[in-house]
Amino acid sequence: MLQRGRAAGRREYRQRLMRSTALLSAPAVGTLAVLGVAGVMPLIPAIVTAVVTAGGIAALLARHSSEMASLRRFVEMLRTALDRDATLPEPPQVTSPGIDPELAEAIAESARERQVRRRELRAAINSNEAVLSGLPDPLLLIDADGVVTRANPAAGDLFGENIEDRPLATVLRNPELLQAVDKVLAEKGHREVEFTSPGEIERYFSARVAALRETGPKGGVAVVTLHDVTAIRRAEQMRADFVANASHELRTPLSSLLGFIETLQGPAKEDAEARDRFLDIMLEQAKRMSALVEDLLSLSRIELDEHTPPTERADLRKVIDRVVGALELKAREKDMSIEVDTPDRGSLTVVGDEDQLTQVLQNLVDNAIKYGRAGTPIRVVAQPADRSTGRPSRRARRGAAVSVIDQGEGIPREHIPRLTERFYRVDKARSRQLGGTGLGLAIVKHIVNRHRGQLEIDSTPGQETRFTVYLPTGEPESSDQAAE
Repeated sequence: MLQRGRAAGRREYRQRLMRSTALLSAPAVGTLAVLGVAGVMPLIPAIVTAVVTAGGIAALLARHSSEMASLRRFVEMLRTALDRDATLPEPPQVTSPGIDPELAEAIAESARERQVRRRELRAAINSNEAVLSGLPDPLLLIDADGVVTRANPAAGDLFGENIEDRPLATVLRNPELLQAVDKVLAEKGHREVEFTSPGEIERYFSARVAALRETGPKGGVAVVTLHDVTAIRRAEQMRADFVANASHELRTPLSSLLGFIETLQGPAKEDAEARDRFLDIMLEQAKRMSALVEDLLSLSRIELDEHTPPTERADLRKVIDRVVGALELKAREKDMSIEVDTPDRGSLTVVGDEDQLTQVLQNLVDNAIKYGRAGTPIRVVAQPADRSTGRPSRRARRGAAVSVIDQGEGIPREHIPRLTERFYRVDKARSRQLGGTGLGLAIVKHIVNRHRGQLEIDSTPGQETRFTVYLPTGEPESSDQAAE
């Protein structure tokens, strides 16, 4: 009986266990049933706790990975915003126990400081660039090998645009300046030197070469600054020339005036006829002195600006009409006519100072009236310059040509090269008698030089004299012209 009771108790316990196992779906619980009841039942709470803990760790790792990805995206967004100087993004929220919650804000603060610093540096660079670009004097930065690493716009205007990355010796070929640069590169410090730049218009420069305290952009270690002192030199030379020339040319009319005044105050004091005759001569001499002083002052003003070419545009047709209208009456007094020949079509606009070009043409036409034969015509011919028009230089062929042609005694060939010298006259007595100052063609030459043009003089004694002025239009040179 006792054994039958124990067997019935064990069957009931197994049935309860089987019903509990059927209610659980976890594999661990099924395993517990297989392993048996007696040894496994005490481990059930620990196993369930482990399962729950493993799930929490997985969730924590997932959140950690997500926030780290957000931080990486935030850093990339910061980098892009800094490169574009755009508004910086807001930092993401970080709650993972393994990440410092202030990390994102610290990164954002560092980026903001960097952006402020970059903007300050950019503003300083732009300010320095503005200063360098605004400097009127050419400035060149050179490296230890004497290669130009930087140049401001003034240097580009003087030497050409493509001067960077070229040896200084190919840009400035003055031996004294290059020697000063070599000494500065070797010994530091600074050097100053003055030199002359050859060319169509000779220019004078004062150069200063100084070593930099720290290496500049592109390895620059020294700076070369040039100051154009051409105007100062010309002013000094003009003062000397003015004293010499004016004293020589004014001596004769002044002596005449003084002589006539003394005569009128003395022996001819009561002679009305002599007084009238002397006053006429004195008026003529005074006019001559006035014209001479005016031409000297005009020549001085022109020479001061000769190294600076004009930039405005001038219509040659308008200039010709103005000059012809002003001198037509004077030509009629010698029974002369002024004939104008300009093309019906095409542009006669050049780069030039309209007032100075008027002065050029006025001097040439006035000379034609003075030295041409009475009763003959004066021709003013304007047309585009080309190879068939005289013998212009390559640059002048790309502009316009204006010729003033008179019929007179002509000019002997040996005098032609010196006609544009100050106070040079083929026939001094005749020139003074006609009211010439000897400065008209000198003024023409310097104005044409300032316009980067060319003056040609052709004369056949006893037949005609032709003065031709070639003026560039400022248009770019074509490839076939460049090849010549």
